[in-house]
Amino acid sequence: MDVLQLLPSEQALRTAPARMAPLAKLPVFWALTGKRAVVAGGSDAAAWKAELLAACGAEVHVYAQDLSETFSNLLRQGSQSGDGRFVHHAHDWHAEAFEQAAIAIADCEDDAAAARFFEAAQKAGVPVNVIDKPRYCQFQFGTIVNRSPVVVAISTDGAAPILAQAIRRRIETLLPPSLKSWGALALSIRKKVNATLRSGPARRAFWEGFVDRAFGPPPAADDEIQLFAGAGHRLPASRPVVGRVTLVGAGPGDAELLTLKAVRALQAADVILFDDLVSDEVLELARREAKRMLVGKRAGRVSCRQEDINATMLQLARAGKHVVRLKSGDPAIFGRAGEEIAFLEKAGIHVDTVPGITAASAMAARLGTSLTHRDHAQTVRFVTGHSRHGDLPGDLDWQELAGPRSTTVFYMGGRMARRIRSRLLAAGMNAATPVAVVSAISRYDEERWIGRLDDLATGVEHIGIDRPILIGIGTVFSAAKRRQEAIDAQHQPVGSPAQAGRA
Repeated sequence: MDVLQLLPSEQALRTAPARMAPLAKLPVFWALTGKRAVVAGGSDAAAWKAELLAACGAEVHVYAQDLSETFSNLLRQGSQSGDGRFVHHAHDWHAEAFEQAAIAIADCEDDAAAARFFEAAQKAGVPVNVIDKPRYCQFQFGTIVNRSPVVVAISTDGAAPILAQAIRRRIETLLPPSLKSWGALALSIRKKVNATLRSGPARRAFWEGFVDRAFGPPPAADDEIQLFAGAGHRLPASRPVVGRVTLVGAGPGDAELLTLKAVRALQAADVILFDDLVSDEVLELARREAKRMLVGKRAGRVSCRQEDINATMLQLARAGKHVVRLKSGDPAIFGRAGEEIAFLEKAGIHVDTVPGITAASAMAARLGTSLTHRDHAQTVRFVTGHSRHGDLPGDLDWQELAGPRSTTVFYMGGRMARRIRSRLLAAGMNAATPVAVVSAISRYDEERWIGRLDDLATGVEHIGIDRPILIGIGTVFSAAKRRQEAIDAQHQPVGSPAQAGRA
């Protein structure tokens, strides 16, 4: 068999490292602390550039006879940076203004004025930018995400500033404000890390642990100790390493309904204990290196005991792990969050809670209704559909639940649907009261049935009880019922009776 032979030059091309793709502009982060900066013009636009330069620690010399109100207020308030300051010269700029300057910016009314400023700055060897006149700019300002010392700059080379703004908004949502504190901590401990830990695995372990925490809550007093411990550095016996637990609401299933804080917690987790109802799409947003443990509890199935879940969280936290307890919906709504918080706090483990969108809110959104529509309801109640003994709770006030001016949502009530119907009818609720039954809310396989209270058991049978079902009862669902009846009527054969059904 012939073997393909490559010429030496071809072999070099195939093994050479990938080359840098073309760049529209070179992204440079420029230190200006203590440097002289020149700003010509007293407009709002010039004020913004002056404030930006002062925030970088520059001594900003402002040349303008007249100042806008914004600029006047800025000079009166002074710079927020300890190093930056403003010097106002109440006259136009001149050639000597560029002496020893590091940067020059102007807001000019016309091209002739822009050309004069540009040429004078160039002659003095000072990088120059004339606002909104690309022809007279040696550099451009990007859109900034400020978590200083972490700074992100975005440029579209002037092609689409609105796109840069949209990208900035997206990045702003992903970078927590606490990143500023973590960046400051990194600056303060870098010398100590280099002096204490050898280059290689230990130092790499330290900074990997640092990054894991940097997208979570602000650094705590013992985070530095834990980071050194994770890198193999010996700690005083009096300072044991202890992790923490975060209870996170995963929402009803749609990953886009997660809160930003929930995503950040998932990205910072060492171990994730998740319920059976948490969707794969939500888990996909978790940190790849995090260990995942299914601890689901489902009616009628073999489930993890709550005592075992508590013990697992405690064991992992005591081992120094950041444990995320990921719960469907909102942890505080029928999620046993109270029991877990009390258990962990008693053991000395710090617990944070990140709320999530509960299933009832998701159901209302999907059905296009308000649970407290003022024409129908003054109260809303979330009721568990079964007790720890597998029956309806024995202390429910059915007379109150049957009131005509309230909305009631039963969680996990599928198996009790017949009994819920009977108890509400016996308490005097109108048999024609609208009812919505929904399963797999916000997911691709969502199913719903909308009808009357006296048909509730039939509706639940249509959907089935293999998955948890939410039952909403009250006149707030009237509009959803009418919409469903209209849809059903369009699909009914001529002459057949219309009835409520699945959506």
